[in-house]
Amino acid sequence: MNVKQIRMNRILITLFLMFSLIGFAQEKNTDIKIEQPEKQLIRKGNDFYKQNNFVDAEVQYKKALEENLNYEKANYNLGNAIYQQNRFKEALPMYELVSKTTENTLTKAESFHNIGNSMMKEKQYDKAVEAYKNSLRNNSKDDETRYNLALAQKMLKQQQDQNKDNKDKNKDKKEDNKDQDKKDKDNQEDQNKDQDKDKEGDNKDENKDKKKDQEGDKDKQKQEPKPQQNKLTPQQVKQLLEAMNKEENETQKKVNAKKAQGKKVKQKKDW
Repeated sequence: MNVKQIRMNRILITLFLMFSLIGFAQEKNTDIKIEQPEKQLIRKGNDFYKQNNFVDAEVQYKKALEENLNYEKANYNLGNAIYQQNRFKEALPMYELVSKTTENTLTKAESFHNIGNSMMKEKQYDKAVEAYKNSLRNNSKDDETRYNLALAQKMLKQQQDQNKDNKDKNKDKKEDNKDQDKKDKDNQEDQNKDQDKDKEGDNKDENKDKKKDQEGDKDKQKQEPKPQQNKLTPQQVKQLLEAMNKEENETQKKVNAKKAQGKKVKQKKDW
């Protein structure tokens, strides 16, 4: 092999290595571009979830949904993160969405299972029973769901019995109140009748006494002498008699004076 061939081989080897490195770099860059951002966010959320940091996990799952609103795993995991924070009502829409949209029967079964759990927390046992049944329709081998279904049915039975007892108690109480109202009404009517009767008796007695007083006043008026018109009082009679006597004396004096007229009276002198 001459020097020219050696140089040519070195050039070919160098070119081969360069193209290999370029191809590797391109493949690496292709892998980075293929990985979607929502998946990275899901992984971050899962890391927080494993650490029981459900708040930060919820944030990452929501960011993943901002990248892809229909991302099934993000919706399901977001429901779990919210459920772990005891916000059961808020978790329901995520589970319901996945149960309606997923084509994976196991994912559908798990979604219905979690819907049942949320309903159990809300004490809506009838809806929990239905959710667990739907879960078993998609995965009949899930013993945990079957146990939860039996528990939900038991709690539903107790709730129905309790509601029936409360209804009967309310009915009895209502009837008792009705009887008591009737009794109170009857008592009030009797009391009103007694009061009217007493009032009537008092009115009769009052009228009777009034009539009696009027009759007594009438008898009294008959017994007492009525004052006569122009009747003189004793003092006036005395004065009248004195005036008559005085007038009679004066008259007598005048008569006596007329009889003694013409006779001279002997006058006695003072000297």
